[in-house]
Amino acid sequence: MTMKLSPKVAEILRKSQDFEELDQEEIVFLLRLDLCSAETYAVMHAANALSRATFGTKGERHLHIGLNVEPCRFDCLFCSLTRTAGIFTEAVEFSIEQVLEWARNGQSKGADGMNIMTTGFYPFEKLLDMGRLLRREVRVPLVANTRDISHKEGEALLEAGFVGCYHAIRLGEGRDTPFSPEKRRQTIQVFKDVGLLWMNCIEPVGPEHSHEEIAGLMLLARRMGATYSGVMRRINFPGSPMEQHGMITEREMARMVAVSRLVMGNVPRAHCTHEPHTASLMAGANLFFPEVGSSPRDLQADSAKGRGSDLDACAAILREMNLDPLLPSNCFTAAPHAFSDKPAGCGGQVAE
Repeated sequence: MTMKLSPKVAEILRKSQDFEELDQEEIVFLLRLDLCSAETYAVMHAANALSRATFGTKGERHLHIGLNVEPCRFDCLFCSLTRTAGIFTEAVEFSIEQVLEWARNGQSKGADGMNIMTTGFYPFEKLLDMGRLLRREVRVPLVANTRDISHKEGEALLEAGFVGCYHAIRLGEGRDTPFSPEKRRQTIQVFKDVGLLWMNCIEPVGPEHSHEEIAGLMLLARRMGATYSGVMRRINFPGSPMEQHGMITEREMARMVAVSRLVMGNVPRAHCTHEPHTASLMAGANLFFPEVGSSPRDLQADSAKGRGSDLDACAAILREMNLDPLLPSNCFTAAPHAFSDKPAGCGGQVAE
């Protein structure tokens, strides 16, 4: 069976192989391709080949550690850690001993990074103290996931031992959240200004989000130089205000992951997807987030007892897809270990 692509898809794939920036209209066009079409599979194949050329066969695992649970007053509609969700009615802060146990276990099992998450009202100085402690106790790179910050606070994060920050302009920002998209963008610029790596994801994707909004955030990730980007779907907890919209499937997420990977070109060091699953690993993703502690998608205070996947489970999925979780991370080095300017096959060997 011969697969013939439309001239438009063929041209977009040519541009992506040359690391050229796609425009908004081209991105929207790819996001609208029929999910079962040969062209969607061609996009996924091209994205996977691009990742193998730039990341080799490395499978990344960045351990999410949520430090606290509270009924957060910011009340983002997609989050389970809010007053309106009504799931958590009391503030819970995990003990230093518990966080250290999670971190040491993560290091022993080969975690490539640790994303230290707080809720919006968590004291910033406590986050700095945790960074200083973890920097002494583990050798895994630390990434903060917290509120908008100033330049002074960004410099304090660096001093405390953090090398990067996860921060996203969420889909629905300013509609489903009380935050200004421009303020979120300014915080991303703070990271760039002070020397923190910026980690990103297009999230939390639901069926109600327009292709145009999604495409705009994909372009932002490329233009502002995200260390990694990717796609995370919204998880609807029972009683969520977003339940009425439903959820996208993992297969739909894989198509979106592929488009995002083509958009990012030679900018990123990895490409993420959440929650962990196999389909997106055939579409250019190579980074998972195992989870312990609090999570905005969970009904359990400790996500390890709820929706969270552990490091071993994530490693098993990566290996099943011929990715190696024990290779060195590409995210915290001067240059990706496997970078090539040529497309690669699915096994990571550069095509001659």
